[in-house]
Amino acid sequence: MNFHIISIFPEAIKSYFDTSILGRAKEKELIKVNIIDLKNFAEKAGKGDFNKVDDRPFGGGPGMVMKIEPIVKAILKIKSKILNPEKSKIIMFSPAGKQFTQKMAIDWAKKYDDIIMIAGRYEGVDARVKKVLKVEEISIGPYILTGGELPAMVVVDAVARLKRTWLSALHQTGNF
Repeated sequence: MNFHIISIFPEAIKSYFDTSILGRAKEKELIKVNIIDLKNFAEKAGKGDFNKVDDRPFGGGPGMVMKIEPIVKAILKIKSKILNPEKSKIIMFSPAGKQFTQKMAIDWAKKYDDIIMIAGRYEGVDARVKKVLKVEEISIGPYILTGGELPAMVVVDAVARLKRTWLSALHQTGNF
């Protein structure tokens, strides 16, 4: 199973997947976690030495949202490497999204080979991303976080443990 996480803070995610059971599964190539730095798909912000991934909301409103252009570029690059696009899913995280459940984790583990996740920041992701890329909005709970990295790690953890037989039955039925 392949998980692709698009983030502006890839280093915040990497260490989680290099340790414990998921780290061993990755090492044995039972799962693949591809962490994509969105900044690599953004244009330079002028004289500064950083790539701009945020902008004002397209339709107006307060705060900043993640721009559509770098997200589309990142997803197109990921999709170009996916062997079976019909068995892939794109999600992004929002407190207003559909509640992520164990049933969804089970269904996704059976149905998909690749899950692409957009870990939003700021006030969220440009609303056009959802329409243009047919992205499903997911929530891991009725609360607001500072970004989508934690929800992405939750989804990978929940789905990966169901995809392969590398975990015992105890792990598949245990609760935390």
